Amino acid sequence: MSDFNWNDLQAFLTMARAGRLMVAAQRLGVDHSTLSRRIAALEAALGVPLFERRAVGFVLTPEGERLIGDAEAIETLALRMRASLDDDAASLTGTVRLGTPEGFGTYFLAPRIERLCDAQPGLEIELVANPRSFSLIKREADLAVSMARPAQGRVYANKLVDYALGLYAAPAYLAGQRRLRKPSDLAGMRWIGYVEDLMWTPELDYLPQISREIRAQLRVSNVITQMTALAGGAGIGVLPHFMARQEPGLVRVLPEQICLTRSYWLVTHADTRDLARVERVTRFIRDELEAAGPAFWMA
Repeated sequence: MSDFNWNDLQAFLTMARAGRLMVAAQRLGVDHSTLSRRIAALEAALGVPLFERRAVGFVLTPEGERLIGDAEAIETLALRMRASLDDDAASLTGTVRLGTPEGFGTYFLAPRIERLCDAQPGLEIELVANPRSFSLIKREADLAVSMARPAQGRVYANKLVDYALGLYAAPAYLAGQRRLRKPSDLAGMRWIGYVEDLMWTPELDYLPQISREIRAQLRVSNVITQMTALAGGAGIGVLPHFMARQEPGLVRVLPEQICLTRSYWLVTHADTRDLARVERVTRFIRDELEAAGPAFWMA
C-alpha cells in the first residue's frame, strides 16, 4: 500500500456522502475531473476499488464500506486539531453550516444572526433554511434544527423549544364564508396543505389533527409558500404563530378551539459537538431563544 494524502481521503468521504460525482465536486469546490483523479489516486494507493458506478450514482464497494469508519475518525481528528488552535473564543475562525427548517431559519434566526456575526467576525456561517432534514452523519451540516428527535446515529438531540400553531386565513377569504363558530363549521372550507410525497417529516401532517375529513385542495411544498398563499386569500391552513403574526394579511381562526403544538430539536454530531465554533453557534441559538421568551413561540 502506497502513501495517500488527506485531500484524497476527504474526496472519498465527500463522494461517499453525496453519491454523485458532480454533487461531491461542487461541495469540495473542485471540478469533476479533479475529484475523479483524487479518488483514483486513493484507490491506487490502497490497491482496492472503493466505488462501483451504478445508475443511481457511485456506491461503496465492500472495501469502501470498511474504510468509511476509519476515514471519518481521521476527519474528526483533523477537525479537532484545527479547533484546538482557536484558544481565544473572540478569534474563532472557520465555517459552521447550520441546517434548519425554513420557518425557523427565515423568521427566527435570520433577523437575529447579525449579532453572532458581529461577535465572531472570524466565523463564517452557512444558514441553510430548507424544507428537508439534514444528515449530520453524512456531514450535510455541522448542526441542525429538526422538527423531530432523530431515532438513530451518533448524534445528540436536545429539545430547543415547543411552539404552537393555529388556523389562519386572509380576511378577504373569510368575508366570503359563513361565520365560523365551532370546528364543525370548517367543513366545506378550501384548505391549504402540503404535497404528501414532499412532506419531509410526519410532523407537518397537521390537517388530520383537525379532522380526518379534511383534504387540501391546494397543496404546496413549503411553509413560506403556504403562508403567502393564505395571505393572498387562497384558503385556510395551519401556521406556526411565530410566523403568522409577522404577516399582517392574516387573521387567526377559532383561536380558542384549534391549537396544535410541535417541537424544535437541536441536533449535533458526536464527533464535532465539542468543537469551539459549533459550541459557539449552539450557545447563540439558545441565548436567542431565551431572549425571545415563551410568548414568542406559544402566543
